[in-house]
Amino acid sequence: MRLALISDIHANLPALEAVLADIAGRSVSTTYHIGDLVGYAPWPDETVALLREREIAGVAGNYDSTVATDADHCGCSYEDPRQEALSHASYAWTRAHTSAESKRYLASLPFRLDIRPGGGHVAAPSIILVHGSPVLNTVYWTADRPDDFCRKMAAVAGARDGDVLAFGHTHEPWSRTVDGIRFVNTGSVGRPKDGDWRAGYVLLETREGDVAVDIVRVEYDLAAAMEGVRASGLPDEFAEQLRTGS
Repeated sequence: MRLALISDIHANLPALEAVLADIAGRSVSTTYHIGDLVGYAPWPDETVALLREREIAGVAGNYDSTVATDADHCGCSYEDPRQEALSHASYAWTRAHTSAESKRYLASLPFRLDIRPGGGHVAAPSIILVHGSPVLNTVYWTADRPDDFCRKMAAVAGARDGDVLAFGHTHEPWSRTVDGIRFVNTGSVGRPKDGDWRAGYVLLETREGDVAVDIVRVEYDLAAAMEGVRASGLPDEFAEQLRTGS
């Protein structure tokens, strides 16, 4: 069985449309999202509507849960004062431009989703979806985290040999196997931060006794996304970050 995992769309509708079109040509059984549907780009309602129309289930990212509850901030971390100011501007814009209906949908998203591709009558593999970590959706699980951190998160999640624990939040894709458990960061559809502007997602193919991971990159109408950001009243820096993948 082949599954597609998409994360951190961040209201970039052109990127989402391109990724869904790419997935449609790959014999994928089911697509799931791993949260952060809104923020930083100007199509929050359109993004939510498209995912609902396609019946793509998933989990709540920190942006989703905070916008849904009108929290004071998005729960993000910052590297410098300018980044913090930009994040607050994005969050304020998103809260103001996300409809009540979309917020209700965001509020309905679960923290975690467990998938049993082989059916509930067999023990493994399980694919566990969270946004940041099994503890909080604001934890940044980067590739430089040691194996012991992965083991701790696996224990919290109840993951076992052969299972997959998939997450996003950092916008940088990577994959590692520790003690037979596959850890997969699915990167970002709408706001990559690994220096590659192309939209990213992950294909998982479950085989007997194994799960294959394929990190996919897709070109999209970058010019339209950048123009949409500039025309929306969001900071122009967000358009440039789309171009540079930063």
